[in-house]
Formats: sequence, structure tokens, C-alpha cells
Amino acid sequence: MKYRNAIFILLIIIIADQWLKYYIKTNFYYGQEVNVIGNWFKLHFIENEGMAFGMKLNDAATGKLILTLFRLVAVVFGFFLLKRLVNKQYTKGAIICGALILAGALGNLIDSIFYGMIFSESSFHVAKLMPWGQGYGKVFHGRVVDMFYFPLIDTTLPTWVPFMGGKNFVFFEPVFNIADAAISTGVLVLVFFQKKLIHKKQEEAIEAATTQQ
Repeated sequence: MKYRNAIFILLIIIIADQWLKYYIKTNFYYGQEVNVIGNWFKLHFIENEGMAFGMKLNDAATGKLILTLFRLVAVVFGFFLLKRLVNKQYTKGAIICGALILAGALGNLIDSIFYGMIFSESSFHVAKLMPWGQGYGKVFHGRVVDMFYFPLIDTTLPTWVPFMGGKNFVFFEPVFNIADAAISTGVLVLVFFQKKLIHKKQEEAIEAATTQQ
């Protein structure tokens, strides 16, 4: 697989991710929820200052800056690693997974670096695109936009359930975005199919030749 094809996949994900984030940010007030399919697939607008699926490093501005800088270093290294996978002729599946993970990291990095500078605050009013530097925060301190919500199970647990009895239980509760989904897909495919994906084309050819003998 050629490097430009991997970059094309990356760009498609970035464009889709950023378009949807822009749409949600400028059309939904914070916390607004819209059913897409029944009650189990919803668009639910939230923002987070931390990692994927709303996880946080901490609430301090310093922690946010450290996380954004870490993302930046990871993305720069990711481009180098993706190029290496192509040059070393790893399988198409491995390269696609690498492109998915890199695209997801870059998608959330864009939010973290720029969104605070170009968007007004999201609250009970829909946010607006602002002139550079007049947004809700500083560069490297933007919040990541999340919107996909899949509460597949939303119920009150029976009182006899230990510790959780009588409490509301939601599965799957995290709210995420296209970038998060790309990262998760790439990682999970690599984890479950690593034996098939993590090898080079030369090794694949040798295995095929050995089988035919």
C-alpha cells in the first residue's frame, strides 16, 4: 500500500470528523440531545478537556497543556511511524490501522489546539465561529467536541443487586466522536488480528512459497 493512499484515508477521516464537530458546535447548545435511531443512538453534544471518551488527565490548565503537547508529539511520531510501515512493506491492514489511529489522534489534536481560539463558549446558546483569538480560550487549551451516544441499556437496577441496587445503569455511557472511533477501531483490529496484520509482505510471500512446496 502506498503512503499517499494511507494519507488519503487519514484526510477523509479528518474531514468527516471536523465537519461533524463544526456542525454540532454551531447548531447544538451544550447538552442538547437528538434521537437518531430510537432511544439507543443519539447525538448528544458535550465537550471534554481530556482524553478519548471524556476521560481527563486533571482539571488544571497545566494538565490540559501537557496533554495537548503530548498529543502533538504523538501525532508527529505517528506520521514517521506510518511512513515506516509503508516503506517496510507491512500489510495493507496494518497500514490502514495505523492511518486510523493517526487520524483520530490528529482530529482531537485540532480541537485542543485551535477550538479555544476560534469558537465562542458553548452553553445555553449555540456557539459561533469567532475571529482568531477571540474565542473561549487560549491556543492549546481547546476542548474536544463529542457527540455520539449509544445508551444501549438504560434501566434501574433491582434493589437486590449488591452496591448498585436501585440505581440507574446505562450501557454504553461514554460519549465520543469520529476521531475516538477511528482510534478505537485501529487499536482493536490490531489487538485481535495482530498475527495476520503485523508482518511484512516479504514474510507473507515466503510463507506462501513454503506452503506451495
